[in-house]
Amino acid sequence: MNYKPGMIVRSKAGHDKDHVYVIIRVEKNYLYLSDGDLKPLNQMKKKNVRHLQPILSEYAEDISADEAIRSLCRRIKNVKN
Repeated sequence: MNYKPGMIVRSKAGHDKDHVYVIIRVEKNYLYLSDGDLKPLNQMKKKNVRHLQPILSEYAEDISADEAIRSLCRRIKNVKN
């Protein structure tokens, strides 16, 4: 899978299992993620690509503001539950 900033992913493993994130930065086998709430842009989460599942039906247009990321992640989580 070719991951790009703005893609939406769901965590498959770890204490944050089933949590929804937006990819902010890609580095080799690791992605830097934000949900705009617990993991804002200034404290991004670093996670291995093997522990993530992409949600291909959605894509974040604006990844520069925590508010936009937060509302998108909440909307995705509410639709999936």
